[in-house]
Amino acid sequence: MKGHLREPPGHWAIVIDVRDPTTGERKRKWHAFKGTKRSAQVECARLITEREGGAYIDPKRVTVAAYLDRWLGHMRTQISARSCELYGESIANIVPHIGHVILGKLQPASIAAMYATALERGGQRGEGLAPSSIKMMHRLLVQAFRQAAKWQLIARNPVDAVSAPRVERRQMRVLDTDGAAAYLAAARGHELFVPIMLGILCGCRRGEIAAVRWQDVDLDAGRLAVTGSIEQTAAGVRRKAPKSGQSRVIALPAIAIEELRRHRLTQAEALLRIGLRQSDDSPVCLRANLQRWTPLDLSNRFIKFVKAAGLPRVRLHDLRHSHATHLLMAGVHPKVAQERLGHSSIVLTMDLYSHVLPAMQDEAAKSIDAAMRAAISKRRE
Repeated sequence: MKGHLREPPGHWAIVIDVRDPTTGERKRKWHAFKGTKRSAQVECARLITEREGGAYIDPKRVTVAAYLDRWLGHMRTQISARSCELYGESIANIVPHIGHVILGKLQPASIAAMYATALERGGQRGEGLAPSSIKMMHRLLVQAFRQAAKWQLIARNPVDAVSAPRVERRQMRVLDTDGAAAYLAAARGHELFVPIMLGILCGCRRGEIAAVRWQDVDLDAGRLAVTGSIEQTAAGVRRKAPKSGQSRVIALPAIAIEELRRHRLTQAEALLRIGLRQSDDSPVCLRANLQRWTPLDLSNRFIKFVKAAGLPRVRLHDLRHSHATHLLMAGVHPKVAQERLGHSSIVLTMDLYSHVLPAMQDEAAKSIDAAMRAAISKRRE
């Protein structure tokens, strides 16, 4: 296969010589390219390699559906299996609306119309999609078409001219310290006691709770190392790195250390009764039947537990939110809270828990007032 360059006024034209696989007839494919001659030569070589390897995409023929399918294949090497699964679900919501459109001919108006239609009746059963689902579609298209522009399949990203759908932030449900104590009291002796404790006292995510092993717990030093998370997809369950991609170490409250010492002994005795030995690799949290927890099992069992116990209705993840709120209300520095929670940045921590800021402002005002009054009083004396 051969290729060469031509230079009409204003840009390069990459001309690729190809043969029809059926007739053997020789044809030429033209590709417009803007840039230096060297860049055009590199692009020409890339196109020839893709054609010979069967990975070539003709911008004039590829549809949005075909492109998104290929883009998702590219993303599989860069994101987690669960994220890839969620991307696939979002693409399934997009394709019925604009999947047939040629990629290079997609207009911003068509994307905006898709959002409106999906919001009204975009679900598989003719029901409207939630605004958060539309927002996910928007984010995916921004990312996918940005890559298409880098691959020079399109001249510009059509999503840049479309406003993201407005999504009202769901009101966060948190337990105060009395409510958290009530949860711990109700769960004592239940298979969910330790998972609930790790959520309330350590702020662990459900995947992290399912993944923690005894080798991650140093009860003498009072430290819990969060080194992994359990990810659950349609393909199965696997261990992966924590959500932030980095491990973290959490200082354990004294009450947690006491409970984990007691739990470790109880668990070891229960395992011995069925002929198994507790090891450093054993999960800290096991079901009543001594099987491992999965994230979905934890959530489903938690819902049933809350309902049966007549406790205030919160999600399992809200225990993590409650822990963060307790930290900030107690005057813990937000940077410490960020590191404890495993957030990627302190900005994310403060954005999520902005509801705590007014109370923190009040405490700050009281502290300043007390300090100044003491200083003024001392000066008068």
